[in-house]
Amino acid sequence: MFKNFDGESVMKSAIINARIIDTKNNIDELGGVLINEKGFIDACGKKITKDNVGDTKVYDCKNKLLIPGIVDARVFAGEPGFEYKENYRTLSQAAISGGVTSVVTMPNTNPIIDNVSTFDFIKRRARDKSLIKIYSLASLTKNIEGNEITEFGLLKLNGAVGFTDGIKCVQKNDVMDKIFNYGKNQDALIIQFPQDNELSKNGVINQSLISTKLGLKGIPEYAESLVIERDLRLLSQYHSKYHISLLSSRKSLEIIKYWKNKNLNFTSGVSINHLSLNENDIGEFKTFLKLSPPLREDQDRMELIKGVRDGVIDIIVSDHKPEDEESKRLTFDKCNAGASGVETFLSLALEQYHNGNLDLKKIVKCITENPAKIFGINAGSLDVGLPADITVLDLDKPWVVKRENLKSKSKNTAIENKKLQGKVEKTFLNGKLVFEI
Repeated sequence: MFKNFDGESVMKSAIINARIIDTKNNIDELGGVLINEKGFIDACGKKITKDNVGDTKVYDCKNKLLIPGIVDARVFAGEPGFEYKENYRTLSQAAISGGVTSVVTMPNTNPIIDNVSTFDFIKRRARDKSLIKIYSLASLTKNIEGNEITEFGLLKLNGAVGFTDGIKCVQKNDVMDKIFNYGKNQDALIIQFPQDNELSKNGVINQSLISTKLGLKGIPEYAESLVIERDLRLLSQYHSKYHISLLSSRKSLEIIKYWKNKNLNFTSGVSINHLSLNENDIGEFKTFLKLSPPLREDQDRMELIKGVRDGVIDIIVSDHKPEDEESKRLTFDKCNAGASGVETFLSLALEQYHNGNLDLKKIVKCITENPAKIFGINAGSLDVGLPADITVLDLDKPWVVKRENLKSKSKNTAIENKKLQGKVEKTFLNGKLVFEI
């Protein structure tokens, strides 16, 4: 159930009897969180109990898990230009039902977010229409064409938390060289989608025996690793802020490990879909599993999980990319790539905990603390004085993903009918209860 909280004042409240995990502050203990009248955290930990919170509204979690509100660092919002796929209202409802309170949105809208006036428009639109916290990226190049870089300084001054061409790679070496140089001077976060545009042209699936069997043009793994190798060599000359948005290949991990061993400072992310699915799941042309980058071999999937476990990969994202039904009900080679995933993000991530692949605190760190740190967002922890953005969940609650129950406007989930374990029970935003079941 969603709570209508527009215009409501926040009353002092306490969330008690919860297992609290806050990786930034190294907290894993039974306790509670005290929230003041302004919606900020006053105190957190085992000292917060029903007996010492005074005259407050009390939410008893009955030993359920409490974590900071999730920061999903790769989300396509749909506004402006693609409101028929998603809008800020439907995105907000989908997000808070999945415990996500902050999202980082992509700039490949219509028009492209490549100038200050468009960015200001988006910022106002998000403020007026969104329930959750929207942090927008601007494009690296004008009209995401890969030729002329955007004005990082002015866009950052207006609130851009980073720069990316979204689902396109910056192909030209000289342009990427300028981006690193200019990015360093402006202290801007450069985010690359690592998939060579030429090597992946017309490709729709991983290049493998399966692509041959299905008669589909494949995208080789080196379309990804080649870009990563080039960018990291350039980065070693400039030492700018750099983030690799999505990894799909074990070969890419080898390159990342090599450069990290040389003490090169950068970060990387992976979609939850690439930790949970592989190319075999596509079966007989399941278009909802057409993703970019493509799902690869199961060995790649297992190596990506190991990369998260070992800290080689820094964050996990939903890569929420809603597509309307007409865009998906086409042949596999003609349909749009992407899957809706912000509201199933946490539950799907918990699958890696339940099957023993990842430690619970590692998952929490990769969806709260780390993305907040990388993108400079005032979230991702339960620090005293921070807005009380909080997710409460039942780790063991079973449920089945049904597309008709999804809150997203487009319901192109890659995991329809999948049985999951772990469900969000309550979501707090700025101290207000905005969702509960």
